[in-house]
Amino acid sequence: MRMRTAAETTGATAPGYCGALLRPERESGESRLNLDSSMPTPDFHLQYLLRLADNALVLGQRLAEWCGHGPLLEEDIAMTNISLDLVGQARLLLSHAGALEGRGRDEDALAYFRGEAEFRNATLFELPNGEGAHDDYAIAIARNLLASALAVPLYEALAGSTDTTLAQIAAKSVKEARAHLRHASEWMVRFGDGTQTSHDRAQAALERLWPYTNEWWATDDVERRAAQAGIGPVLADLRPAWDATLDAVLAQATLRRPADIPFVSTGKHGVHSEHMGFLLAEMQTLARQHPGASW
Repeated sequence: MRMRTAAETTGATAPGYCGALLRPERESGESRLNLDSSMPTPDFHLQYLLRLADNALVLGQRLAEWCGHGPLLEEDIAMTNISLDLVGQARLLLSHAGALEGRGRDEDALAYFRGEAEFRNATLFELPNGEGAHDDYAIAIARNLLASALAVPLYEALAGSTDTTLAQIAAKSVKEARAHLRHASEWMVRFGDGTQTSHDRAQAALERLWPYTNEWWATDDVERRAAQAGIGPVLADLRPAWDATLDAVLAQATLRRPADIPFVSTGKHGVHSEHMGFLLAEMQTLARQHPGASW
């Protein structure tokens, strides 16, 4: 019996995780849109998948920093479970991307052996939880609210993708995204409509993170071509749904919607903040010290 890899061990514990969903396709080396090896997958398709996968992986890594440091035992467990959900999503997406790529790279190779410039996550997801690893729970909640408010309509749209493997992943992931949105919304209302201190910290977290959401709405050729092929939506088309969700939660929380500014981050193009290298160093160190190890 083969021992599970580190990524398999982590993802298998995620609540509701169905890690075997795509396993037969991955192990046979096939992918539903690329069964003919003479027809390579277009780069825009791979880039679109890597953006989805890296967003989930990097946010999952950030949220994992709360393990053992949550403000309440229940929240410690809840945030760890959300992290595991995201890692589970990343595993499926990376496995699919690796199969389509056809270079023999599995989920572990893509997670642990790519360099910083090869990651395609939006910059928002790599930002630290405050000034340290786990010193501002308002940052974690505000980021989860912003992210899950987009993830729900995104996965709903991806469930109809012409990439049927991606559609299967999305159909599973949207259930988790809805639960993440419910959790973040409840805590944002609790913070905003709580004490003056909790209100101020929640507002400060929104002000800090909001400018990085502009990256989602900056449409490029990858998104346009993916949308034309029916693989997935242009994120800017999902903004009305995102706005409606955010406006409703912020109104209930008595929080102010931050003003829009022209700043646009560039993580999805591989140009990251100064925080990304440190995150990857921690995430990848064991795999790089012991390549190919299993237990």
